[in-house]
Amino acid sequence: MKTTFKRIGLAAMVSAAFMGAASAEEFKVGAELPLTGSLARVGAGMQEGIMVAAEVFNKTNGKHKIKIITIDDESAPAKAIAAVEKLASEGVVAITGGYGSNNISPASDAANKLGLVYITSGGVDDSLVNAGRKNFFRINNSAGYEKAMIGLLHDVGAKSVSIVYSTKDATSGLAKDVETSLKAKGVAVTMHSFDPAITDFKPIINKVKLQDKSEVIAMVGYENDYVGILRAARVLKPTVKAMVGVWSLATPKMAADFPDLMPNVFGTALLPFPAEFKTADGKNFADTYKAIYKKEPDYLGQFGYVQSMLLFEAIARAADKGTVQKGGIADEMRKTDRETLIGRVQFGANGDNTNFVHRMGQHQDKKIVIVWPKENVTGKLAYPATPW
Repeated sequence: MKTTFKRIGLAAMVSAAFMGAASAEEFKVGAELPLTGSLARVGAGMQEGIMVAAEVFNKTNGKHKIKIITIDDESAPAKAIAAVEKLASEGVVAITGGYGSNNISPASDAANKLGLVYITSGGVDDSLVNAGRKNFFRINNSAGYEKAMIGLLHDVGAKSVSIVYSTKDATSGLAKDVETSLKAKGVAVTMHSFDPAITDFKPIINKVKLQDKSEVIAMVGYENDYVGILRAARVLKPTVKAMVGVWSLATPKMAADFPDLMPNVFGTALLPFPAEFKTADGKNFADTYKAIYKKEPDYLGQFGYVQSMLLFEAIARAADKGTVQKGGIADEMRKTDRETLIGRVQFGANGDNTNFVHRMGQHQDKKIVIVWPKENVTGKLAYPATPW
């Protein structure tokens, strides 16, 4: 009889073990990204980081698996909504990606209505976290970019700045915040807005050259805008000491694609190029990235990796608790508090990362050197310095 009970108990334990293994599902996660259109370059960079995160998670989690389903939002708000709705119809449990606040806002609205967590590093407009979306999270914000740009301009002692900025929500908001901070420090500031559709920046640069006569041109826009502004400046050669921008500027892709425009240009960058990592997580990211893409990682991939890994970890914790379909992913996201490749991440009640501060990089000799803040510098800042 005892032997029989032992066999029954053993069978029950084996059965429970198999049931536990069976409950370790493969979770579908949507990646809504601009892979064509004006934001295609940055969308591709973020996608690389997302795919690296999935690869690392699937190798290291030991229990749960992630399957990425990607849809191109074509850099357009309407297509971003359609992408989210399509991903929901395919059974994703959450969405990572998005670029450009004008695209992310309607896309995250759609995700919120569908009860899906949406995480990004591509939207810094504060309206994104002030709109009451319960399922929205981001790992970076406008304040972190402002601190980096203001910090650099303070360190070089700039006394006059011309800010050339796109009228899109995120860019105009950041430009005005920078203007306010600079004026509070006694810096003379001139503002030049432009429609996102324009391609000829010579009239604006001519005003900077003949009227403003500023020491620095600060660019607040996107990749295509930077290229247009730098090309116009290269032709007209205003007597400025530096060209300074923000996101998607200090990247290896820009250095490779526009070698004549990028030398000495400043932009936000968490990573130098070639990349340097000291933590186990960073080395795992870099090694996997290089193995998949046969190139050095850049900070766009780093952002995509961090946002996605935090999401995957939250999904795994919710799965262990059986709450994936009960709002558990959002609950677990709010409990996040850990060191990442971009520093410590914690999400406030509105989904914003309360700890984010960016760094400033400079294109130098086909490399990117971190030049601000002092504790993160990887090389000597060149100033005065322009690309022409």
